[in-house]
Amino acid sequence: MKPVLDETHDSKVQSWVESANLAGSDFPIQNLPFGVFRRCKAGAEARVGVAIGDRILDLAGAQSDGLLATDDESVRLAANACASDSLNPLMAIGASPRRALRRRLHAILRQDAPASDRQAASRHLVAQADADMLLPAAVGDYTDFYASIFHATNVGKLFRPDNPLLPNYKYIPIGYHGRASSLVPTGTPVRRPSGQTRDGGADPNKDPKFGPTRALDYEVELGFFVGAGNSLGETIPIGEAEEHIFGICLVNDWSARDIQAWEYQPLGPFLAKSFATSLSPWVVTMEALAPFRAPAFARGEGDPAPLPYLFAQSDREQGGLDLWLEVSLLSVRMQEAGMAPAVFGRSNFRDMYWTMAQMLTHHASNGCNLRAGDLLASGTVSGADKTARGCLLELTSRGKEPVTLPTGEQRKFLEDGDQVILRGFCERAGFRRIGLGSCRGAILPASAI
Repeated sequence: MKPVLDETHDSKVQSWVESANLAGSDFPIQNLPFGVFRRCKAGAEARVGVAIGDRILDLAGAQSDGLLATDDESVRLAANACASDSLNPLMAIGASPRRALRRRLHAILRQDAPASDRQAASRHLVAQADADMLLPAAVGDYTDFYASIFHATNVGKLFRPDNPLLPNYKYIPIGYHGRASSLVPTGTPVRRPSGQTRDGGADPNKDPKFGPTRALDYEVELGFFVGAGNSLGETIPIGEAEEHIFGICLVNDWSARDIQAWEYQPLGPFLAKSFATSLSPWVVTMEALAPFRAPAFARGEGDPAPLPYLFAQSDREQGGLDLWLEVSLLSVRMQEAGMAPAVFGRSNFRDMYWTMAQMLTHHASNGCNLRAGDLLASGTVSGADKTARGCLLELTSRGKEPVTLPTGEQRKFLEDGDQVILRGFCERAGFRRIGLGSCRGAILPASAI
């Protein structure tokens, strides 16, 4: 479906919530992402909210005050779905009610909203500083893809210099089933995992060792949540795929590279990936992203065309997304010195070889039933330039080219105490910049063995 622009994207519209009008705000009225929060007080319940500036509009409270009571059945359906402790009910009812609720919220929060709406809504605003953000959905299943050809090629060169890209890559969106139970919200500390490793230069007949990873890495990824799913045995045609996508968030798929190198053959990632995956709390809807859609990645000369089930003209023309992703690191010494995080890389999602629609359609092509709240992640988002590499494995050439921090410290991989921060945003002339917020995680020492 072609992205639709309407009054909710008008860059001239401001909000009566003044912080939403600041130039650097991730959450202007043109964004309105959904999330789940809990007030920072004893006994507080998890609630569905919408970010506006540095505030959260409590949707259950707004509904109880009659703010969402309209003659529009779609708005009522969506409002009722928000009376929950997760976004799953809202995700499950499909795109049309979500769009209707977005328009209603825009009307309530805009600067020229009726005084009665402003007064009622103001009673249900919560400062983000006074709230804890939770996982936005109860994720039943999590799938991680490998959709960046630059990442796949860079990593392939490290392990297979003569054959970096395997022959199936340009035909099929590669992915694996991740571990949903270890998805954690931003700010959750990440414990350094232990596992089996064997030194790359060691005798191949030598036994591996068990202990803490010495090659802990981040991965800059974009995640997208399934909205309305499909029944077991049914497929999702690519022309309908985006109707099944609710919205996007930031994902840091922490990885233990030395554990991964030993265990991944022949079945792929396992314990090197399942110890933690961090998510940003706000889900930016597909509607908010409409001004920032872009053509799908331009395949190189000689590359095969997508197989028919993975091709739609609309996806080729606007299946891409012009969204910047940035990763930075803050060491303990930098924190103690009051320094700002050091930016390690900035990449753009428009460089992904496979689109979100292609990933979702392929996932369901065998009749796999996707369900509301399922999370699909893109895999590491990297670009052609070294400054656009989305993990330390690529950036440091598997530890051979360490990165130097402003303190003079060097990093081949992550050290205990390091804090990794992901950010994402879209900007385009004629439209308000919108952001995804941040996804943070700090490394704790390994547990005693």
